[in-house]
Amino acid sequence: LFESPYFNEQTVTFHFDPEIRIQINAPPADEFNPELPTGIVLYALPNGNTIEQTIGKVLEPDDDWHFDIQHIGAQTRFLRERIPNYNLVIVYLEAGQKSWPAWKSKHKNYKTIIRAMVGYIKSIFSGYDPFFILSGHSGGGRFVFSFIDAYNGIPNSVKRISFLDSNYGYDNEYGDKIVNWIKSSPDNFLNVFAYNDAVALYNGKPFVSDTGGTFYRSKMMMNYFSNHFKLDETEDTSFIKAVALDNRIEFHLKKNPNREIFHTVQVERNGFIHSILSGTELSETDYKYFGDRVYDSLIQKTLKNIIPFLNIPPRKADGLSGSEFMKSVSELSFEEREAKIFEQIAEGNIPNFLRDQVAIQSSFEDAAGIKHQIKYCVMPDYLSIGSDEDFCRIPMGPITAQKIADLLGASLPTRKLVDNIYKNCNVKLEPVTYWPVENQNELVLKFVEHNDAINRQFDSARGRLGDLVGGIKKDVVLSNKIYDLSRPNHLVIYGWHKLDGKPIQPLTNIHIDWYVDYSHGIRLINKYILLDDELVTLDFLLTDPILFKIISDEEEPMERCSYPID
Repeated sequence: LFESPYFNEQTVTFHFDPEIRIQINAPPADEFNPELPTGIVLYALPNGNTIEQTIGKVLEPDDDWHFDIQHIGAQTRFLRERIPNYNLVIVYLEAGQKSWPAWKSKHKNYKTIIRAMVGYIKSIFSGYDPFFILSGHSGGGRFVFSFIDAYNGIPNSVKRISFLDSNYGYDNEYGDKIVNWIKSSPDNFLNVFAYNDAVALYNGKPFVSDTGGTFYRSKMMMNYFSNHFKLDETEDTSFIKAVALDNRIEFHLKKNPNREIFHTVQVERNGFIHSILSGTELSETDYKYFGDRVYDSLIQKTLKNIIPFLNIPPRKADGLSGSEFMKSVSELSFEEREAKIFEQIAEGNIPNFLRDQVAIQSSFEDAAGIKHQIKYCVMPDYLSIGSDEDFCRIPMGPITAQKIADLLGASLPTRKLVDNIYKNCNVKLEPVTYWPVENQNELVLKFVEHNDAINRQFDSARGRLGDLVGGIKKDVVLSNKIYDLSRPNHLVIYGWHKLDGKPIQPLTNIHIDWYVDYSHGIRLINKYILLDDELVTLDFLLTDPILFKIISDEEEPMERCSYPID
């Protein structure tokens, strides 16, 4: 995990698959107690919201209103200041369609995907006695029900389930699973928040059917649970409240005599805080549910104009080492090996030192001769598989490299950037070359031999992991030559600088795109670049008829800034 610019929290953002974006947010490193268990909140986002909007920020005049309706980030910080017996980690889950109901409808194998994703998240915290809290707002409730679908019985690792005006998908087929789970342990809690949406008006008209809203579904749940538990129901001018099992079960139903919309207000007014603390000795201590917000001082002030982290998943504790992986693919075909490379990197099996981007600041002119300041971030070394202790730089074809770059929020460099990266390297090594003998240079055995030779050089130069290193590989690069009609389906390579700064390999597209040898490397750069302190994408620069010259030394802008992926 990386240190966030907000409150020093630890965070990482990545895609579990192309349609599930995840952000893990943990307490600051000095506040995370490894001796305590870790509570992992799986927070499924409401329809139409991004992770950033769900976290929230101080609303500025031009901001999207979604930034000020949940504030799960600030409410989490409030909770961390008060929960004494576990580390609170929140995992934001964003569906590609920004709708968990739509995601479930699209994926018939949703149960398999959810089990794999939850298992992966649990593995990251396997050393910290993890347990789960299922939560979500609005359409996020569909994820919670999909989670319940995915298992024969709700797993023992789940200790709390919270529906924040999100139980639209409830029907009584879920009742037995939830009842059995509640009965299975005195440590299991359920809470449900809803309001009388059946009478609410939007532009003067009802927008929820009599049976389609959370108020009706919550009443269904209460009726079903009353067959198994004694629900004590109370009522005042504002709420209907029903509790059971010493408040391990709580229903909070907001009355609505004025036919208002309270869908997000229930969350904003300390709803997430109460969903975590209800039924405990901290319930409504220093806050009131549906009272004034108590977390305003903990809202981040802005979305800082910074280059975001790459979307690299955390590495599994039992991930293959570099040596193990290279041995496992040594006899595979090119196609089989490429599939394994993508699989491993998509699962986060890269050494930790590659996750810390190196920032490079330079000054370049555009095509009109106007000078600009840019800041871009690059991996310190070439893409590798394995751990810090045992990794191997892995040559691969450009199509696989492009798929990986797209997945991680990265890009391949241009020739101009390759030169600029080398200029800024603090460890420069003499290229290690091998004479071509038959096809030996294309074999995994040679990849490993070359990697070992680089490591010996690196150690002799007293390099440290994370140093920006150059001179060790040719780069697979972006160029207009990718779409050279006379050479379709070819890759473009450049670089492998000698100590005098001159590259061995001029820019060329001589090789077909399935050709790979030991000398090829994939150096990823972040797709976001600061241009005169404004955050832009590399694609934006490369396709602009004037600005492309800032990061390209070719004669024309690029129409497509990637290798073609079918």
